[in-house]
Amino acid sequence: MTKILPGLILFTFSFSASLLAQETVPLSLQDAMDAALENNTEIVIARLEEEGASIAFKQTNSVFLPQINLSYAAVSTNNPLNAFGFKLQQQSISQSDFNPDLLNYPSATQNFMTKAEWLQPVLNMDMVYMRKAANEQREIYAFKTKRSTEHLTFEVQKAYAQLQLAQQAKDVLEEALQSIDAIYTATNNRFEKGFLQKSDVLTVLVAVATTESQLAEAKSNAQNAADYLSLLMGRKAGVIYTVDVIQQILPVENTDTEIPANRADFQAMQSAIAAQDLMIHSGKLSYLPKLNAFAEYLLNDKEAFGFSSNSYLVGAQLSWSLFNGMTTQGKIAEKRIERNKMTEQLRFQKAQSQNELNKTLRQIQDTKFALQQHEIAVDQATEALRILQNRYLQGLVATNDVLQSQTLLLQQRLKLAEVVFRFNTTYAYLQFLTSTSEK
Repeated sequence: MTKILPGLILFTFSFSASLLAQETVPLSLQDAMDAALENNTEIVIARLEEEGASIAFKQTNSVFLPQINLSYAAVSTNNPLNAFGFKLQQQSISQSDFNPDLLNYPSATQNFMTKAEWLQPVLNMDMVYMRKAANEQREIYAFKTKRSTEHLTFEVQKAYAQLQLAQQAKDVLEEALQSIDAIYTATNNRFEKGFLQKSDVLTVLVAVATTESQLAEAKSNAQNAADYLSLLMGRKAGVIYTVDVIQQILPVENTDTEIPANRADFQAMQSAIAAQDLMIHSGKLSYLPKLNAFAEYLLNDKEAFGFSSNSYLVGAQLSWSLFNGMTTQGKIAEKRIERNKMTEQLRFQKAQSQNELNKTLRQIQDTKFALQQHEIAVDQATEALRILQNRYLQGLVATNDVLQSQTLLLQQRLKLAEVVFRFNTTYAYLQFLTSTSEK
């Protein structure tokens, strides 16, 4: 009988040694958040999307900036019209060129043309408002990045608290196992002296095996929590973190009972609605005439890389699209529907968030009360176990009574840790719900 318990202890030692062989890294909550904000894939993608929106906005500078093109062409033809035109462009017409035979049946004529072209937008009001819409699109992604950062902060706080809880559970179970080992030693000594039955020893061994199983599961839970935290931080899995002991957060008094209207996700939706309004206005302005300027500068020569003849062309174009088959009207109607849908989504999102806030505030009050009750319960269970252990050593109480008291204390300590975890994560969620953002 005495060989069974050392075997169980050896299993625990072997399991612990295998974990100690892994990399152990101290980690504070602030370090975890800093690493996540720098390396998390979701944040990296959000920043890239924000950068892409900024680049897309810069492309709308074409509303004001000119387009400048330069080209060089070499042509040979015996087409009567083109052949005579080339000579005109080369400014090389002579009296003999008006010979009817030469006009009708020219020989091969070459032209080498260098062309510089300049296109300048002057007044395109629809494009101006499309540019403003692109700027709102940039704001959308900026607010999305802000909200993603806030969400990641909450996830890291929750994951860190989960790891604290798992390690606290492991520590509690290790202490409980030591206590049960002491009970086993006392029980086995009394059994060998004939004061107790074999069933008493077996009962203690069952408690040892049960606690061993719970401890192994707690260690696995701790590693799972550490791996998830590593994922959030953009690090490799398999690292064992040593974290701060789980403690109740001392919350800043928050009397806000309303969801802030300037929360980042709301701001993103409001920017999206504003972008749709600008696109609708842009569609209406597309009915107005557009004014653009243009210019060309030409160099022509009959020899390659010759630049003997030059000419220019300067002008302005006023264009007006009077009817395009209801395309513009359809696009405007489509944008209105999209804007109205976003408006309803924003209204529902605010109502849903307000409901979450009300629920969270109630949960915080409930958890505060539960904390007080479980702290009292742990103190009472600790004192009850101390009394029973003293009486057990005097032979005044049964083995089952001591084991039940030990189990009760274990349960109360684990429940207290769970309540602290629930309070901390609920308060972190409250901060996430009530965070604000300014443009």
